[in-house]
Amino acid sequence: MTANELRSRYISFFTSKGHAEISGKSLIPENDPTVLFTTAGMHPLVPYLMGETHPAGSRLTNYQKCIRTGDIDSVGDSSHLTCFEMLGNWSLGDYFKKEAIEFSFEFLTSPACLGLPLDSLSVTVFEGEEGVPRDEESAAIWKALGIPAERIYFLPRSDNWWGPAGETGPCGPDTEMFVDTGKSACSGDCKPGCHCGKYIEIWNDVFMQYNKQKDGSYQKLTRTCVDTGMGIERTVAMLQGKKSVYETEIFTPLIACVEKLTGKIWGQNEQDDISIRIICDHVRAATFILGDPKAVMPSNVGAGYVLRRLIRRALRHGRKLGIDGSFMAEPSLVVIGQYRHAYPELGEKESSILEELKKEELKFLETLKKGEAEFEKLLPNLLKNPQRVMSGRLAFKLYDTYGFPIELTEELAREGGLTVNREEFDEAFKKHQELSRAGSEQVFKGGLADHSEQTTAYHTATHLLQKALKMVLGDHVGQKGSNITAERMRFDFTHSQPMTADEIARVEQIVNEQIRRDLPVTMEIMSLDEAKKSGATALFGEKYESSVKVYTIGDFSKEVCGGPHVERTGDMGTFRIQKEQSSSAGVRRIRAVLEKSGS
Repeated sequence: MTANELRSRYISFFTSKGHAEISGKSLIPENDPTVLFTTAGMHPLVPYLMGETHPAGSRLTNYQKCIRTGDIDSVGDSSHLTCFEMLGNWSLGDYFKKEAIEFSFEFLTSPACLGLPLDSLSVTVFEGEEGVPRDEESAAIWKALGIPAERIYFLPRSDNWWGPAGETGPCGPDTEMFVDTGKSACSGDCKPGCHCGKYIEIWNDVFMQYNKQKDGSYQKLTRTCVDTGMGIERTVAMLQGKKSVYETEIFTPLIACVEKLTGKIWGQNEQDDISIRIICDHVRAATFILGDPKAVMPSNVGAGYVLRRLIRRALRHGRKLGIDGSFMAEPSLVVIGQYRHAYPELGEKESSILEELKKEELKFLETLKKGEAEFEKLLPNLLKNPQRVMSGRLAFKLYDTYGFPIELTEELAREGGLTVNREEFDEAFKKHQELSRAGSEQVFKGGLADHSEQTTAYHTATHLLQKALKMVLGDHVGQKGSNITAERMRFDFTHSQPMTADEIARVEQIVNEQIRRDLPVTMEIMSLDEAKKSGATALFGEKYESSVKVYTIGDFSKEVCGGPHVERTGDMGTFRIQKEQSSSAGVRRIRAVLEKSGS
């Protein structure tokens, strides 16, 4: 079964069970600064899992593109990916454990779906702990469906528990489904969750039935939800009997393209294979990020830095395989060709994807030249060192100042008859990462997962701000993205020149006037066409369902939005713009705060 067939069968199965197919969302999370990218299929649905009404109803299904950045350095082995697709189905206060598990069982075993033999399936459920009981209910449902007790494993929180997204909020046990590959057990204790390769996780059903309190206790929720996830790449590899995701049709055309560009043959040299896998994964991820409706550009911060790192790491491995110049356009075109049907935005943005890749490649090649020239300057002094060792601190300086990768420093050092003190470099690099991470934790706290009163007020403020900007600057103003924490809001919008002090003052005045008027905020669900006819503003480039939520703020503003919002504007505080600056070509950025009296 191919990835396209799996995607199609999954969506057809769940729509036949009364689920509305909803669109996958952007890779750049809207108003959630807790992460740089959409990391799972459930990510865009967090507000609805936490109580918001979804315009498409209470049973949903979709496929979602995702990026996970924690494993970038692990990519190159046979399993890790940066970019992947998730299939999901959700119940928002509708069905719960029994129906969810029965749906999963039917899809896995029915000949019309995946047709897996019953004796190949094992499942795990939550073993329980103080304050939360053992999930005997899920185990009993699996047993009734024909999974014998010896293939139902009770595992701890680390294996079978999800959430909450923040310190408090909805969470609960999950049940995971595994396929036995037929490999021999690694030990007498080998069971699902073991990393020896005997068991492959294929699906996960999460049961949100508790609300975690600030004191660490768990209260039962009156509105329970189900969130499930199945990774397309891993599932397809397993269904095809492949040892690796890179052996499926998802990656073989990409590998063939890299073979043609490099003259290397896949499967002949493990080090070459590592580089080929890195190039395939990273070009694929970069193509999806650049092709997103809310695409970020390569930069030195946040999501832009991750994109830059992916492109540069792929380029460096291209050099290792003998490619001296830029080359990513060709494999990127393979990705676009593969996915333009499932993700039309890739085809629509083809020329800009290729242009940005080329631009970043050329920039990095220039960086490499500068770093190499700097190394040549250092070489005479380094050769005077009797131990012929280059200090790790010096190697880190080349990395920090010129963006020069340590692997290239080591390569040049070897050519000059030197070694690099890698331990010292790693120490300096680790310190640098810790400082960066500490900074990131400050930047990325809050978000939609945090439905505090303040973040909700900021969400409403973005609507007031957009309308005020249109009134002051003109109807060309459109939202290009926003980012909210409990401390401040950031709003990006289309405008070609800096705002004047007078324009900033007028925008502040208009927003504060609407807050003082204590306007009611109301919500209606209507079709997208009806919303547009009613004059509601919609986010350019966003994918919407056929039915949408429209929030109206008094007689002032009307927007298509998922929420959440305050009920009235009166208690939001005083709106103040802290900074107005350029974000990118033709896009300006406002940072603003809501100040409560006395703060």
